[in-house]
Amino acid sequence: MDLNQPTQENVEYMIEAIKTKLRMATGSAMQASGFNVDKYEDLKDIYDMINSKERFSISEVEALVSELGKLRG
Repeated sequence: MDLNQPTQENVEYMIEAIKTKLRMATGSAMQASGFNVDKYEDLKDIYDMINSKERFSISEVEALVSELGKLRG
């Protein structure tokens, strides 16, 4: 998959990967359809950072979820 292209399909892929990696209990609340392709670069930055780490503290997860919340809509 070429994540350099800002498509809704890539947004959906990244959101699902983020939910899996962060083991989000409320993952169903974060639907890929809530993210606009206009914010693709910001979402990709978060996706890349999440994929670069093996583990996250609770405060890191909370901060990441907060940032993702800012990108929704």
